Amino acid sequence: MKKVVLAFSGGLDTSFCVPYLKNEKGLEVHTVLVNTGGFSKEEAARIEERALTLGAASHTTVDAVDTYYNKGLKYLIYGNVLKNNTYPLSVSSERVFQALEVLNTVKKIGADYVAHGSTGAGNDQVRFDIVFEIMAPEVEILAPIRELEISRKDEIDYLVKHGFNFSWEKSKYSINQGVWGTSIGGVETLSSSGYLPEEAYPSQKVKDGSEIVTLGFSKGELCSVNGEELTPVQAIYKLKEIAEPYAIGRDTHVGDTIIGIKGRVGFEAAAPLIIIKAHHLLEKHVLTKNQLNWKDQLSNYYGQLMHEAQYLEPLSRDIEAFLESTQKTVTGTVQVQLMPYHFSVLGCESKYDMMSSKFGDYGEKNKSFSGRDIIGFTKVLANPLKIFYSLQEDKDNE
Repeated sequence: MKKVVLAFSGGLDTSFCVPYLKNEKGLEVHTVLVNTGGFSKEEAARIEERALTLGAASHTTVDAVDTYYNKGLKYLIYGNVLKNNTYPLSVSSERVFQALEVLNTVKKIGADYVAHGSTGAGNDQVRFDIVFEIMAPEVEILAPIRELEISRKDEIDYLVKHGFNFSWEKSKYSINQGVWGTSIGGVETLSSSGYLPEEAYPSQKVKDGSEIVTLGFSKGELCSVNGEELTPVQAIYKLKEIAEPYAIGRDTHVGDTIIGIKGRVGFEAAAPLIIIKAHHLLEKHVLTKNQLNWKDQLSNYYGQLMHEAQYLEPLSRDIEAFLESTQKTVTGTVQVQLMPYHFSVLGCESKYDMMSSKFGDYGEKNKSFSGRDIIGFTKVLANPLKIFYSLQEDKDNE
């Protein structure tokens, strides 16, 4: 019997795929859950139980949070990546790493097919397919939901017919959670004018007032929260724990999809947005003008590559090398004030701070040169434009 490895989340679509691939395609189904921060150990155990109940020959759970951070999130932080100046790529950046982990199982068991439960209407089908196509061209891709264009009702009817009477109550909102935030889709995000109500967000406001948190960075990586030294992943979770009760980090992203249409998605990403803004402030103090300028341009393009399933493009490795090089002096602490629904980045301290008073105080006193030096500097700086405009005057007089 030929084997198929299915990327499995335990939701309706991937649950339908297990008996369908087994009964209709005659395949031995092996499921893989790749956890990039969206599932607790208890949830992962329940998903494994469901997969085996549905008829999977085996199930594998892969904890890929550290891999996801080290090979992806780290560079999104280095680059202060916000898609369209809004979205921290909360879920879209996960898929390539999930697909790569699924392929590890494909190769391990010698599967003939690889499958996913994406529909034919979104970005994720491309993100999975392109990784499979590039890294395992000899393996055939199956996507039953896309191929059958099947409705949710028909999926449920099929499962019930085969004896699987799970509760498939349709949630009003489609929610995808991970270490780098949560995406939220609903009827409101299908139009240009709709907006998500309070109850759509998984995290509700339970804190009032305000508090100040101190974030520590070492060579661009978050390494401490309020003086407590942590691994970067631990620090992300710690900040999330502190900030989410204020309902910080909510917004709606509007952008171009890989398949050529505009799309909207709501999200909440308290820790990612705070980390990116705090990191960016620190960079403004310790990097040069040209470093910041080139970082903005290359980081924006890196985010586009990640979002559009081009992570495997060699240019991505080139940009990562550049970003890593810029982080040598991005070390220090940043103070952030948390309040209901918003936050303020207050200030920072770093031994590499180029705004140090030993170099002068902007608008007050300069210790590096005199007023006479400025007069000469201005004459030299103005000379190219003086020449240009003098020629324009000659032309006007012709």
